Amino acid sequence: MIRLYDSVHGVVRDLPMREPGRLSIYSCGPTVYSLPHLGHGRQTLVWDVVRRWSTFRGLDVHFVSNITDIDDKIIARALDQGTSTSDVVARYESEWWEAMTALGAAMPDDIPHATDWVPQMISLIESFVEDGVAYQTSDGVYFDVSRVTDYGLLAGQPLDSLRAGARVEANDEKRSPLDFVLWKNAKPGEPSWPAPFGEGRPGWHTECVVMSLGLLGDGFDLHVGGLDLKFPHHENERAQAVAANRPFAQHWGHHGWVMVDQMKMSSSLGNFTSLTDLLGRTDPRAYRLLVLRSHYRSPIEVTTETIADAERALARLDTLARRFELPSLAGATLEVGSNYRWEGEALDLYDRVATNLDDDLNTPPAVAQLFEAVGLANTLADRGATSEAQSFAEAVNVLFASMGLALHASDDALDPLSADLVARRDAARSAKDWVGADKLRDELVEHGWVVEDSAAGTFIRRP
Repeated sequence: MIRLYDSVHGVVRDLPMREPGRLSIYSCGPTVYSLPHLGHGRQTLVWDVVRRWSTFRGLDVHFVSNITDIDDKIIARALDQGTSTSDVVARYESEWWEAMTALGAAMPDDIPHATDWVPQMISLIESFVEDGVAYQTSDGVYFDVSRVTDYGLLAGQPLDSLRAGARVEANDEKRSPLDFVLWKNAKPGEPSWPAPFGEGRPGWHTECVVMSLGLLGDGFDLHVGGLDLKFPHHENERAQAVAANRPFAQHWGHHGWVMVDQMKMSSSLGNFTSLTDLLGRTDPRAYRLLVLRSHYRSPIEVTTETIADAERALARLDTLARRFELPSLAGATLEVGSNYRWEGEALDLYDRVATNLDDDLNTPPAVAQLFEAVGLANTLADRGATSEAQSFAEAVNVLFASMGLALHASDDALDPLSADLVARRDAARSAKDWVGADKLRDELVEHGWVVEDSAAGTFIRRP
């Protein structure tokens, strides 16, 4: 059984499943007004791994992630660029999926867009107004958090404590600083929809509760996102479900920050780093490996040094793939563990990795075990134990694929001349012709390659 930390209960516990063998997951998606940053990339990777590992362990996963395509930030970006909100959305949603594809993330089963669900949002808000759970002001409709007795559950604080620490906003009509907007009255030139309580557009917190319940149904299994969404966004989603008497998520999962110089990375803090830029300059798999080497609930430091170290580790994996002629797995494919034969030492490796991943997605020791197996596979091959070595190498390949990391046995960008130099250098090293091997290394460097040696042969990569 897969177990994850539950943000409400504060413990690691079994993932609940409304239907045995089927796991329903909702992940808050992006507001598409800018390029994705590294925090977005980590969120996608963490929950992609949860989805993949759950599938690998035999569960039927229904994974939903939304697109927020109407928001103050989108409107502001359209005004700044002198274009329409639809143009902004089209551009940055395209950038988003291009980056997620580069990361090797599998596409969600459903990708609801907020603007397609406005009628359902209006219906929910109307019911809140009729029941006295929401109230109208001169600028929109607000949710009265005092009507939810356990408001603050996800924040881990009682209502009075949250109210005392809330930021005071310049709106005298709000009954409490914690009350949040459900509907924003229309302003000139902004997108809007007709509603019984006035022309306008929905607030952000209403989108996800409507879309998650609409696609996954009452009491779906797992709602996930970053720690920055835990409060108030996720709490405000939950409050609306409670007020509507709809069973909501049974389990809440949150991942840690991406840190730069000990600060959380975000555009609002001014330390925004484009994921698109990172993926354009490095092997996208390096970021996935960096994420896997850190526990998902811990902060992660992303620097040129940590990425370079991940690239060096990738080089070891790709060298293994070349030596044992391993197929490239993962990508869009969701691997299923029962499709593979596990015997002997490979079965033991699988069991040890599975024990860690089943226990709150403990990827760091699982990755360490797989790298130990890489060394063992090479050692066995050097000793002539070909069959055992091949079994280990294949297990490493499959288990990394279960976490979405594909090993590459070949480099499509490797030109014939460079490939010939690599082959000649490996032959020279085998013949202990160190002078010749050094000359061939120098030629590879002149052609712009970084040259690295391993027991499996020469590995080259671009700097």
